[in-house]
Amino acid sequence: RKSKKRKLETVKVERMADYEADQETAFIVDEVSVIIKESVENSIGVNSYVHSKVDGWTANIVEQTLKKLTALGKPFKYIVSVVILQKVGAGLHTASSCYWDNATDGSCTVRWENKTMYVITSVFGLGI
Repeated sequence: RKSKKRKLETVKVERMADYEADQETAFIVDEVSVIIKESVENSIGVNSYVHSKVDGWTANIVEQTLKKLTALGKPFKYIVSVVILQKVGAGLHTASSCYWDNATDGSCTVRWENKTMYVITSVFGLGI
């Protein structure tokens, strides 16, 4: 009986180790979403839309997002895309399509908004 219990404990430990290893190398959408939101809020904060600031905001969002993603140390090449749209009633339609391995690659898109603008940020993580 004791040997069965030890065997069971060993299996649980191995499964937990596999789960933790997967978490260290997986593209986790919730984790990426938090990084995107933090980058947008740090870059734009409570500012209203100002056309002359859009280039700086987009560059900051991309740079902060990439810096935080690479700091995770996961085996990915990242692509970050940012669109800032002033709220004036205009429509915006976007689409993307990828041919990849669902087991190793992933994507996350976050729409952030305030009273004067929308910020749509997409991250694609391609496993290396």
